[in-house]
Amino acid sequence: MATERQKRIARALTATIPRAPFIDAEAIREAARAKHMRSLTPENALWLAAVAYIRHVHTDYDVLLDDGYDRDAARFFVADDINAVLDRWGATRHVDPEAEDEGLESTTDRGER
Repeated sequence: MATERQKRIARALTATIPRAPFIDAEAIREAARAKHMRSLTPENALWLAAVAYIRHVHTDYDVLLDDGYDRDAARFFVADDINAVLDRWGATRHVDPEAEDEGLESTTDRGER
């Protein structure tokens, strides 16, 4: 039986990235339930898990790190790729490539982009 937090994470996924493929959605939900995410609201945990998952699975982020780019530069260079995946998945938010860090303030509502 799912906990209330798990239910909120699932609802946040449906509301935030409704067309995420099942296999990706399952991995994102699992990441959002991780112990280090428990201090965040379910909605924020889901968003950060989604962005991190997309960055590592659907972009060249890790290749850029392997090529010697620092974390911030690599994140900057893959921001448009992350947003492209979010668009395909019907996301209501996007990452902001100009943001200083990956925190929640580095995202924009879809209408502001």
